[in-house]
Amino acid sequence: MRGVLLSVVLAAVPVSGMAQTAAERLNDFPTAARADYVFACMAANGQSREMLERCACSIDEVASILTYDAYLEAETVLSMRRVGGERMSFFKSSAMAEEIVARLRRAQAEAEIVCF
Repeated sequence: MRGVLLSVVLAAVPVSGMAQTAAERLNDFPTAARADYVFACMAANGQSREMLERCACSIDEVASILTYDAYLEAETVLSMRRVGGERMSFFKSSAMAEEIVARLRRAQAEAEIVCF
């Protein structure tokens, strides 16, 4: 009996480094990041209630595909591409930077199919 109780208690204790559950992945985007995405989406697509719902759907889809860390990496690369100078050429031409942005673009394309 004691071994069973110990097993139940240990199963309930989270172990760091374990893969995230689907619910944790959907909720790992901070509210401010979600809001920024929705505001930018609405600025590009219209300021209506329908667009609010579609843009909120879009960030939810992106969050279901990418972790927040992957999303943040892609946003950082895109931001660095807007900065001029020789030092920023890495963000514009490296295969690694291209793949990081491509993952975000694929997630956004999927979100567009689902939400728009």
